[in-house]
Amino acid sequence: MFAQADSDATPRDDAIRLLARREYSRAELATRLAAKGHEPAAIGECLDALEAQGLQSDARFAESFLRSRILRGQGPLKIRQALSQRGIERELVRSAFSEQEGQGGVDWFALACETLARRFSGPGDTPRERARRERFLAGRGFDFEQVRHALDHAWDSAPDLD
Repeated sequence: MFAQADSDATPRDDAIRLLARREYSRAELATRLAAKGHEPAAIGECLDALEAQGLQSDARFAESFLRSRILRGQGPLKIRQALSQRGIERELVRSAFSEQEGQGGVDWFALACETLARRFSGPGDTPRERARRERFLAGRGFDFEQVRHALDHAWDSAPDLD
């Protein structure tokens, strides 16, 4: 059962309240407003108006989301999937990744190395331990080449404690 919409709160009021905290994709906002009991037609009109006024932008959301996930040490595969799940079109996802490249880009291989070295103190002595490290990076959204590179180079720059 849907929650009853606040009699005084319009879809715009609720959307502005949400957007004041962080960026949201259009699909996320639509879902949240519907959960508050707003009518689908009113939600669509509200989201169109917010987009026209520049208060909501899927492109801006995608760029912000990408930056935050990179800082968390997540790989490109996981980030792309998460953006898709949030209703961001493929072209906007490509654009966000291109924009990131234009700003100096991100070295996914180096990020995989940093993420792995932060979590594990070494490459592992047994095949089982190495497989655990591979699964960790794959689960974080790094592709096969990035995982292989990280396993070979994550601890290269570690200070020698001998």
